[in-house]
Amino acid sequence: MPETNPRDSSFGRSFARVGPRMDARGAAEHRRRLVEAAYGVVVEIGAGYGATFPFYPSAVTGVLALEPDPTLRGLARAAASKAPVPVTVQDGVAEALPAADASVDVVVSSLVLCSVADQATALAEVVRVLRPGGMLLFYEHVRSAHRVLGAAEDLITPLWSRVAGGCHPNRDTAAAIAVAGLTVEGLERFGFSALPGNPRLAHVLGAASKA
Repeated sequence: MPETNPRDSSFGRSFARVGPRMDARGAAEHRRRLVEAAYGVVVEIGAGYGATFPFYPSAVTGVLALEPDPTLRGLARAAASKAPVPVTVQDGVAEALPAADASVDVVVSSLVLCSVADQATALAEVVRVLRPGGMLLFYEHVRSAHRVLGAAEDLITPLWSRVAGGCHPNRDTAAAIAVAGLTVEGLERFGFSALPGNPRLAHVLGAASKA
């Protein structure tokens, strides 16, 4: 979920209202597929209101879920109490993961790498904490491959990022993951209309492994 300024939770409150509507339109199924391969020790960045928590499989021994927005973090803690695996929710951002080097089996990112303040630093942190053979599981909306729509996303990004919790609709996140040194596997690209009347924007769902 978008990493918002913890001193201004207005976007967090808005996302808490809008997010369940997205889930009902298909985002929940995307999240279920996102984490079905998760196992062992998991760190979830930008956990939002805990929308992924119900879908973690029994192979997961524990989840450290980070969420900087206080409204969303409170909702995530409530969701954690009902999760099928142990989930601990705490304040934190992707650019400074509270985990030791090579100590995590899986990092999960669900609609958050669009909004981190420094995507390269966040991905470097993912690489740092993953064990060799560990995975980043990601579900993100990304820049459109359509020339006109992609140009429009470039144009609106400066304004949109200010009003939408830092969201950058024109990031090529899969390419950035590869640049960070992870091997992208099984990438699925698809269009998804998050809310009624919205265009089908480009999304990706996939995994990336650490050598």
